[in-house]
Amino acid sequence: MLQQDYTRTEVITVDAVRPEVESIEYAARLLRAGEVVVFPTETVYGLGADAFQPAALERIFIAKERPHSDPLIVHIADEESLELLAIAIPEQARRLASAFWPGPLTLILPRGPRVPYLVTAGLETVAVRMPRHPVALALIRALGSPIAAPSANRFMHVSPTTAQHVLADLAGRVPLILDSGPCEVGVESTVLDLCAQKPVILRPGGISLEALRAVVPDVQPPRQRKIIEDALLKENEQATQRAHQSPGQMLTHYAPAVPLLLYDGSVESMRAAILAELRQRQARGERVGVLVADEDLEAFKQSGATVYSLGNAAAPAQIASALFNGLRALEDAHVQVILCRNFADRGLGLAIRDRLLKAAGGRVIEVNA
Repeated sequence: MLQQDYTRTEVITVDAVRPEVESIEYAARLLRAGEVVVFPTETVYGLGADAFQPAALERIFIAKERPHSDPLIVHIADEESLELLAIAIPEQARRLASAFWPGPLTLILPRGPRVPYLVTAGLETVAVRMPRHPVALALIRALGSPIAAPSANRFMHVSPTTAQHVLADLAGRVPLILDSGPCEVGVESTVLDLCAQKPVILRPGGISLEALRAVVPDVQPPRQRKIIEDALLKENEQATQRAHQSPGQMLTHYAPAVPLLLYDGSVESMRAAILAELRQRQARGERVGVLVADEDLEAFKQSGATVYSLGNAAAPAQIASALFNGLRALEDAHVQVILCRNFADRGLGLAIRDRLLKAAGGRVIEVNA
């Protein structure tokens, strides 16, 4: 894939609550001129281009080294913009938008004729959401056009929740980053397919299955086992050539540059298994990183490992918010392997487990007491 190089990547600090008009208009001018701009959302930082400019959209794929088989999410600032993007808007979409927009919910709808196929990976469906972050909304309104944006990182790497994460991946590849501090949610939006026979979650995220079912009772959970089986059969190299209906569908995704071993079982079993693996690897002279929760810290106090706690395991919002930062922190500590515990699958925990599963390449080490 072609490269694009900028002499420098400009970073502008923007107020997260009341974005400065001058900064937003400057970014909007770049977008109108066919450039890409990095901006914060409540989930992760996004790499955006005008959704109706194919040449600008191509810059996203170049900067990220992203295959064209991976679709982009189109971000809007008002519900009326759905008419520009979809040929049909089911009543369920209206109800969900009323309940969760602005917010971390992406809806898969029938593609409208104005939407370039670069956005949809050649498919006749389009992914749309209305972000909650004031900077994202201000930028979309200033541009006067929907913004297509995936996460602002190298393809398959850990998603960015700070401007510093973006710089680590994309410095010299994008002209501008709007920096409004850490993202609140910390994992990407939930992607809900409304073109299926029954609404089905393609990617768990910031809106839980339970919350969706309170509005649309027949929402189906993600077909995680099917995704894993399909990916193992085809292998990731071949999977990158197939068009995906939603981002985040590959078996390996959100992954640090070092191997991650994911353990699942009772809390005591996970701790014991991680400690045993830790000692074996240290005996071989390896530098080991451990990703756990606050209640696990005592067990690893004297371990000699680089330990990062994601927060209280009973507070999934804390865990989700810290997850990508924790993976990047251990990567930056130059560990050779990351040993990680799993978390409960209720509420936001479903998204946390999804990101850890894909960071581990779809492999889980089951342990029992």
